[in-house]
Amino acid sequence: MPLLSDIAQHKKIRHFLEPIPKSAAILEIGCGSRWVGDHLRANGWRNYVGVDLQPPADIVGDIREWRSLGLGAASFDVVIALEVIEHVDILQEAFDLLASGGRLMMTSPVPRMDWAMQFLEFAGLNQKRTSPHCNLTDFERLPLFERLDLRRPAGLAQWGIFRKPLAALAA
Repeated sequence: MPLLSDIAQHKKIRHFLEPIPKSAAILEIGCGSRWVGDHLRANGWRNYVGVDLQPPADIVGDIREWRSLGLGAASFDVVIALEVIEHVDILQEAFDLLASGGRLMMTSPVPRMDWAMQFLEFAGLNQKRTSPHCNLTDFERLPLFERLDLRRPAGLAQWGIFRKPLAALAA
């Protein structure tokens, strides 16, 4: 794994994963290599499901078709989407799948700094993108959710924790 990606992975474990209650129902959108799920399962979390377009995900398919994948509305306490939203808009799906008060945890490049992320990829310091960044989204202006925490490590990435409003109804 490239150096900066490896450092970021360890920081993401501490920031996003460690505070999640062990009893939480967790959905990861875009689980890729499954490092999040592997970490959670190895450390006592048992209610984790990973979805991705490609194996080895627990559920292989497009999250935008969550009903046909057998996922239930408002059935998760936490939705994790690390480096996903820049590829595809998954906000409505995350909203629909989260229970009222549930947490959405996301990372993505800062839209105006995506060029720098490309440079780091070219230099071999950051993980290469798997598809175009055609949905760069500024977490400052995220609809549907209440922002709980927003960080911008090195001014290049954005790490956000958001909550589905308590009064929100699932679709």
